[in-house]
Amino acid sequence: MKKLSIVIPAFNEEENISHLVAELDKSLADIAYDYEYIFVNDGSKDNTLVELKAQAASHSNVFYIDLSKNFGKDYALKAGIDMAKGDAIITMDADLQHPPHLLPQMLQHWEEGYDIVYTYRKDSNPHVGRFQKFASKKFYKFINAISDITLENGISDFRLLDEKVVYELKQINEYEIFFRGMVKWVGFQQMGIPYTPAARHTGEASYSFWKLVKLAVGSIMAFSVKPLYIATGLGLFFSCAALLYIPYILISKLYGFDELSGWASLIATVAFFGGLQLMVLGIIGSYLGKIFMQTKHRPNYIIRSTNLPRSRK
Repeated sequence: MKKLSIVIPAFNEEENISHLVAELDKSLADIAYDYEYIFVNDGSKDNTLVELKAQAASHSNVFYIDLSKNFGKDYALKAGIDMAKGDAIITMDADLQHPPHLLPQMLQHWEEGYDIVYTYRKDSNPHVGRFQKFASKKFYKFINAISDITLENGISDFRLLDEKVVYELKQINEYEIFFRGMVKWVGFQQMGIPYTPAARHTGEASYSFWKLVKLAVGSIMAFSVKPLYIATGLGLFFSCAALLYIPYILISKLYGFDELSGWASLIATVAFFGGLQLMVLGIIGSYLGKIFMQTKHRPNYIIRSTNLPRSRK
């Protein structure tokens, strides 16, 4: 019998855990697989860990991994994937927005030969505001334009991974992980399923605006060096444009124009180019900072406790 591992990162989801387990049991009741649930407590401040231990005590197929602090969703996903031993691994959120009833369909596509079955949100999602829809479209359009991967608008962390894909993902030990891009990057036979997210069962989304901005910037830099090329191109363009100023200087000297004229435009130009230089240096510094952090070889996560045997890693 094939084994299915479902990896679920959880941050302050104490009221959702029991409902999710019940929904998963209902969706998987008729499948011919041995399956397990691996919850990763990503430094929750509420009683998520207490609830996970209670579920593990009453369900033999529920396991938990308690991280030492909040490392972030992608690192929590990696912790669960590193410890999972299924022939296929499914990752999903704990807030019940990822519909468990899609699991049989994902498994069917896996049996048909697909190595990765991912999901992406429909544009008609009623639980997302106009600004969020607009920002999501622009983000994916931008990252597709400047990187070597293509991400569907609204692609999510609700996906199925074959064990050979998981093996390759386990070899990756990057400082900043962007799993949505990484899964696309590894290749293999992939197919996408559109879905409409459900409303959160309880609680609120933990991503703030600035966290989303940080995620966007980090994901772009994780899969592209084009910002460096853009910075180089800007420098070259404005350097060439500055040469066009030479004829103006010569004419001014020749005809004796007032040397004080144009001081406002000069100050504006200096301020503009100063800001441009700081932007370019910031881009270069960001890449250097990532290299610096990568050379430290710190672990992506630290496990404080788990009811899984450590030998599984």
